[in-house]
Amino acid sequence: MHPLIEVSALDRLLRRTPVVLLDVRWHLAGPPGIESYRRGHLPGAAFVDLDRDVAGPPGPGGRHPLPDPVAFESAMRRAGVSQDGVVVVYDDADSTSAARVWWSLRYFGHERVRVLDGGYRAWTEAGHPVSTTEPEVKPGDFIANPGRLPVLDAEGAGELARAGVLLDARAAERYRGEQEPIDPVAGHIPGARNAPTSGNVGVDGRFLPPGLLRERFAKLGVTDALDVGAYCGSGVTAAHEILALNLAGIPAALYVGSWSNWVTDPSNPIATGES
Repeated sequence: MHPLIEVSALDRLLRRTPVVLLDVRWHLAGPPGIESYRRGHLPGAAFVDLDRDVAGPPGPGGRHPLPDPVAFESAMRRAGVSQDGVVVVYDDADSTSAARVWWSLRYFGHERVRVLDGGYRAWTEAGHPVSTTEPEVKPGDFIANPGRLPVLDAEGAGELARAGVLLDARAAERYRGEQEPIDPVAGHIPGARNAPTSGNVGVDGRFLPPGLLRERFAKLGVTDALDVGAYCGSGVTAAHEILALNLAGIPAALYVGSWSNWVTDPSNPIATGES
């Protein structure tokens, strides 16, 4: 199943088959996503809290570590996710948080999940209706089967930065160590290459065409002969990078703990600047 779905295609799909819609709007430094959901959401969509439902408790594993499989399974069932049903996830526009849910469902074994390209903004700009009513969700029967997508730990990320291509999905100033508003140490994993996720989408929040994405990653040294991985601050925007790589036809592993895990070990080296 293609990982993206356009607004017009989703509208047609909703008219002919049941679809589980997951609203995963989330703002790193802004108001809780549930507030946006309550002001308006796609009709029938259930709200999924990225911090509570899609990640484990913050700690040495990072700010958004992998959730316990039983906890993730329960959260998805509460949202109506069934083992074989179609799931469409969306956020405000650029798929930053939606991609983490897409990745998580895929990691835990759900194959029929797609991201609404352009998100809530694209839906409303196309003139489609929204709702402020919280739907009564029929619990699903999803079974979490972890390990269906490749992941990296700190040791694997450090090795990949040396022997393959490790992409840092954060903004350039955080990569260079000039700013670090969240984590206690600034900088990046030595050998990692900066690829901010903002470069994966256009001004409308939609992903660039696969050919342009492939060109972008090729300029960063990605080739079919090298293993590829991605990290960010806590494994959220890096999932967006994994999705963009997927669209470009490039398999890649996610360092879920990312920088917030890397800096918990003082023996891990830290680089600053452009390289």
